[in-house]
Amino acid sequence: MNKFKSSILFALTLIFFTLSAQVYAQPKNSRASNEGLNSTEIASLLFMREEEKMARDVYIKMYGGWNDSVFDNIASSEQEHMDAVKVLLDKYNLTDPVIDSIGVFNDPELQQQYDELLESGEVSHMEGLRVGALIEEVDMQDIQEAIDTIENEDMISTYESLLKGSRNHLRSFVGKIEEQGVVYEAQLLSQDEVDAIVDSPIERGR
Repeated sequence: MNKFKSSILFALTLIFFTLSAQVYAQPKNSRASNEGLNSTEIASLLFMREEEKMARDVYIKMYGGWNDSVFDNIASSEQEHMDAVKVLLDKYNLTDPVIDSIGVFNDPELQQQYDELLESGEVSHMEGLRVGALIEEVDMQDIQEAIDTIENEDMISTYESLLKGSRNHLRSFVGKIEEQGVVYEAQLLSQDEVDAIVDSPIERGR
């Protein structure tokens, strides 16, 4: 083998071992858990997962107290919302913040909301329905604000589905309230927004 070929072989061998060393030097889990997401999107997913749990847990308690199927049905729907967000947590390797216990939350703000909503909803069946409607108004506001601040297409698609579900839930709670001869008054959104939702057809989705 002449000197020229020998030099090429030596250079290629050196490059190979250099690249190999770089690969082995990297940690096994070098793929960032938040790859594809920014810090705002990560925080949003973690919060949304627990916010959907908060709604579910309140409805479970309201069903136990008032035995009204609207709470049971919407609690099941909220579980589906939780599951949809969990799919994204898993896809982006994020740690699930949910504590597997009814009424217990990592987020102190959501813990406080849960405690206050539960206390209000236990006053009467009507107050329980009003609490349900309030939760859905809050959810819609939070989801829309999140959509306006994120860019990830997976999240936007999922959040739009959650938004559709929340509108359906609001229609259900307002319908139950008005069946009792009470005109529902918006608690967070504008009255025009709530009226437009309630007066429009049920949407496909949960």
